[in-house]
Parts: sequence; C-alpha cells; structure tokens
Amino acid sequence: MADMIIKNVYILTMDPSVGDIENGVVVIENGMIKEIGTSTQCSAEKVIDAKGSVLMPGLINTHCHAGMTIFRGYADDMQLQDWLENHIWPAEAQLTDEDIYAGTRLACLEMIRSGTVAFADMYIHENKVAQAVDEAGIRAALSYGMIDFGNKEKADKELKEGSAFVKEWNGKADGRIDTMYGPHAPNTCSRDFLIRVKEQAVKDNVKIHIHVLETEAELNYMKENFGVCSIHFLKGIDFWGPDILAAHCVWLSDGDIRILAEYDVNISHNPISNMKLASGICPVSKLLEAGANVCIGTDGCASNNNLDMFEEMRTAALLQKVSTMDPTVLPARKVLEMATINGAKALGIKSGMLKEGYNADMIIVDMNKPHLTPVYDVASHLVYAASGKDVKTTIVNGKVLMEEGKVLSLDEQEVIDIAIQRSKELILKINN
Repeated sequence: MADMIIKNVYILTMDPSVGDIENGVVVIENGMIKEIGTSTQCSAEKVIDAKGSVLMPGLINTHCHAGMTIFRGYADDMQLQDWLENHIWPAEAQLTDEDIYAGTRLACLEMIRSGTVAFADMYIHENKVAQAVDEAGIRAALSYGMIDFGNKEKADKELKEGSAFVKEWNGKADGRIDTMYGPHAPNTCSRDFLIRVKEQAVKDNVKIHIHVLETEAELNYMKENFGVCSIHFLKGIDFWGPDILAAHCVWLSDGDIRILAEYDVNISHNPISNMKLASGICPVSKLLEAGANVCIGTDGCASNNNLDMFEEMRTAALLQKVSTMDPTVLPARKVLEMATINGAKALGIKSGMLKEGYNADMIIVDMNKPHLTPVYDVASHLVYAASGKDVKTTIVNGKVLMEEGKVLSLDEQEVIDIAIQRSKELILKINN
C-alpha cells in the first residue's frame, strides 16, 4: 500500500517528455513519486481528491536569508550601502541564536504557506537555521555566511565555523538538509580566502553560495582594486563551475555572460530585491539564450518584504519584458522552469519536476477563485494571476506540511507570536 494518492487533478508535471496531465493521479511512497498518470491500481492510506485544482512541483527559492524575516520592514527605502553599513550590519550584530531561530521558523511558515518546498540560505547563527528547517519539514541548502575583509585571523575563524557547519548538518533532517560554503561576495572576501573556500568545498564535496555583481559599486570596486570585474576575477582563481550558486549577477557584460554559461554556473535572479534597492536589472534573457542555468530567489525580507515565489515569478517575467522592450521575452512556462527545474538543478536535488523516482515535493493550487477564472492557459495563470495565497496544500518529502490551508508541521500562531516578541526586544537593543 502506498502512502498517499492525489487524484482528479490537473498535473503541471514540468516534465518536457510528458507535458501536462488532465484529470491525473500521483502515487507517493517513501517520500518519492511512485506513479504518475491518468489512473492507478494502487491503494493508499491517504487519498486527496484535488478536483478543480492544479498539482505542480513546489517552488524553489535559490537565494534567501531566512532569519532576516525578523527585519521585515526595518530600514526600507534606502541606498544599498547606507542600508547595509548603517542599519542592517549594526542590527545583525545584535542578533542572538533565538532571534535567528524565531525568524527562520517564521520564514519556513511563510514559505510552506506560499508553495515553496526548498530554499538556499546564507546567513549567520546557521545552526539555528538548520534546527528550524529540521522542525518545519521543508527542504534547504544552507550555508554560513562568511566575510573576512582581508583579515587573516578573521578568515581562519570564518572558514573554521563554515566548515564545522558543513560537516555537522550535511544530509541531516532525513536528507532534507544539504550544506554549502557561503563566502559573502568578491568585494567582502579576500582572494586568498576565496581560494581556500573553493578548495575546502571541493574537498568536502559541497556547493558554494555567493553574491556576485549585485551592484555597480561592487563592479567599480573590483575594477579599481584588481583591474577586472568579479566574473573575470573569480575565473582567474578557478572558482567557477557547476558547483557555484551565484546570486544577483546584475552588472554583467556580454563576455561575463559567456563565462557564466561556459562554466555551467547557477545564477539566482532576485528581481524584487534588485528593484527595491535600485541595484539594477539582471540580463536574464541573455543568460538563458547563452545556455546558463538561471533560477529565482527572493533574497531576504529586509530587501524584499516577503518570500512569495509566485510574486517573484511574475515580477521576473514583467521586468525582462519592459527592460528589453520585448513582450515575448521570458514567457510563463520559461519562468516556471526557472522556479522549479532550474532551481532544483542549482541545489542538486531531485525535485522541480513531477516524475516517477523524483522527490515528492509538490503543491496543490486552488484554481476555483475569481482572479483565476476563466482558465485558458494554466501556466500563464500561475505566473501572471496566482499568488502564494492560492496554495492550499504543500507536500515535502512525501509529508503533508499544509493541507487545505492549515499548516500541520508548525504551530502557526506560536511562530508569529514569538517572532513579534523577538523583534520588539531586538529593536530595544538596537536603539540603545
């Protein structure tokens, strides 16, 4: 007997060899998809009749600072350097383990509610992030964010902490947690430190998560200090490869784009954060045309304000259209690929597609809504009309984390209440 069957549902498989399945059935067993089609001979302990809904792969958020939900709405409408140096970094210095734990639980709750099944995180107090992920039931690729500013003593300390985290948590939470190394950016990490990080990541067989060319200020800094931009600088130390997840990648030349595509680098596009901080527009359409793997991330809640990947997909599509002045650029299906298939590839997980043998990481979207009626094109509706609020069921690793709008893996009100309390105490510390 299988663990679960979902029936009478429109299946957006994201599997190019199969396409969509109307009135479909999915059988789940041991956390994996056992069968997918129009009928089954299997029986199951749990059967979900999802008539009138769409079953699709859960969304994958490839760049996030989950604990920063504690800063949602704090220090809005500022220049990036002012925002970071005078507000965010001083506030982060006040954060405790319990603040990060509370903020990450809130992030996990928000992601579960809005259809995200996996996320890539880079932040501090990362052990508490991992603990929250373990308890919430979501999937994640986690990295301790490291900055050395050219200080050898700090570099040694950061790499030691990053390495300890990688070894302690990789493969934990029933395999839902993968670990990565998280050097912050080429302009905040020294050349020697980045070389050491790459060597250690190769040795430990894990990926690397890094910010790259988020701002014009970074581009200018790298050119003034090293004579090249971040892309060429990192190429010069043999940093690039399919094991790299590079967030933002806004200030790219055509030559930079060719390098990222040639080395199979994974690029996390964060349109709303880039717009809010006026960082610029990532040349997504050019990257995709070059063959690069571009996925989507929300960034943290201090520079986005929410973790709704449906909103991020819509914004990504619209931003590329207006920036290229071409309404055919980045159509709905392509954006869905970025948020599912491409995200799974970036994190190295067997998710992002509903296919036999893949992780049972999926969501059910309620299409019986005024703003989703009528339906001519399901994929188009999911990108241009739907929101995270339309997700009614979220399943990760074959476990139901939310059913019919009720979160089962976390006590929702408790998570919210504790986050509010921690934020109040944090502001008192910051202001004093």
